[in-house]
Amino acid sequence: MKPTQYISKNAVERDNPRFEKFILLESKTESLLIVEKLIDEISGRYKFGQKFYGKILVAVMESVQNAIKHGNAFDPQKLVDLRVKIADNKLVIVTRDQGNGFDINSVPDPTALFYITESSGRGTFLMKKLSDELNYYEGGRVSELIFNLSAV
Repeated sequence: MKPTQYISKNAVERDNPRFEKFILLESKTESLLIVEKLIDEISGRYKFGQKFYGKILVAVMESVQNAIKHGNAFDPQKLVDLRVKIADNKLVIVTRDQGNGFDINSVPDPTALFYITESSGRGTFLMKKLSDELNYYEGGRVSELIFNLSAV
């Protein structure tokens, strides 16, 4: 299956701007360039400040990188599904991989003294710290980042 870069659905309502975009990404590091362009597009459209843009960019890049590397194991037959939605003063970004999932409770805390030199767990840690809410579904195959836009 060949990935589709952009399949978009946009609608603007007077008091409730809406934005939805769906992207299927190949399981390779180069796909992160597409993600960066998407975050640039959203940031420009909604006039996010530099600090907020940075938080979103790092969190989403970590989420997609985790899906490519750990979920899909760089398998060219597997895709990463990225969905972005803005509604009700929230930016919701859902990343879904085609891997086996993982137990979030088994991810070590990278700030714990024993794990401070390990690289494992840093992406999840950053995602949690930079977003307002981080949820996992489908046994860890799906991550949901939520950013509140009311303070932006």
